[in-house]
Amino acid sequence: MKSPLLSLPGAVPAEGVDEGVAAHYGDLFREQRALADGAGFVDLSHRGVVAVTGEDRLSWLHLLLTQHVSELPAGEATEALILSAHGHIEHALYLVDDGTTVWAHVEPGTQEALIAYLESMKFFYRVEVADRTDDFAVVHLPAGSIAEVPDGAVVRETAYGRDLFLPRADLESFARKAGPAAGLLAYEALRVEHHRPRLGFETDHRTIPHELGWIGTAVHLQKGCYRGQETVARVQNLGKPPRRLVFLHLDGSDVHLPPHGTEIRVADEGEDGRKVGFVTTSVRHFELGPVALALVKRNIPADARLIAGETAAAQEVIVEP
Repeated sequence: MKSPLLSLPGAVPAEGVDEGVAAHYGDLFREQRALADGAGFVDLSHRGVVAVTGEDRLSWLHLLLTQHVSELPAGEATEALILSAHGHIEHALYLVDDGTTVWAHVEPGTQEALIAYLESMKFFYRVEVADRTDDFAVVHLPAGSIAEVPDGAVVRETAYGRDLFLPRADLESFARKAGPAAGLLAYEALRVEHHRPRLGFETDHRTIPHELGWIGTAVHLQKGCYRGQETVARVQNLGKPPRRLVFLHLDGSDVHLPPHGTEIRVADEGEDGRKVGFVTTSVRHFELGPVALALVKRNIPADARLIAGETAAAQEVIVEP
């Protein structure tokens, strides 16, 4: 779905999964600084929007999600995962309940598969699941923003800012009032700075929640009864996830950032060294310079010097080895 905000001055379209919104509006670092200072907004209208209504919505979702939501207070934001039977991450949902409806935004294009799964699990529960992507657009306001929230918008507030489920018809009028627009590249740079994983970027077909630090934020360890829970409990008790998420400071002399999937080797092992991981997201940050998130083998020492493709990298620990 192509955003009307691509008509704003300087807008450069994003590519790949983020196609349909702006990557930037002509000044990547200015846009990052504005967001860090609590100004502006980010157009996330390409993301999928799913709504669950009905009096059983919270108790029903509690059985399916990794998060404890059976008593989720109205207005309180949370996030949750849906796992495979083997505990691999299939969906990531960013949730809020407004008192009558659970609203979730998800990765672009994943809402159909998510809804198909949810529909298959309804059984006798009094719930209705709907794809509201055509009707509602997601907009992000950074922490500290004083932008006015329009009537009819549902607010999901976290430590990183507010996600608005905004009637799509109001998107252009909201943009005229909300301050400078910031693109996806600015939003992603701050996401990487805050070590926040993203489905499809930090995950592959075998990723489990422990590898990404999603335990506690998206996975509640005091509940069971969801698909993949046995794997979560086993890894939690043994303490040995096969990989771990790391934050990389990249050599700033390289012109190009290592793209998603770039192989990572241990620097001391030379050019023929074994592959120990891969880059998941790399960005240029307005203060930190070129940085990245990456998945590496759990037993790689935290002080090991790494090479991402041809780029030297120093790691910071996110998930303890």
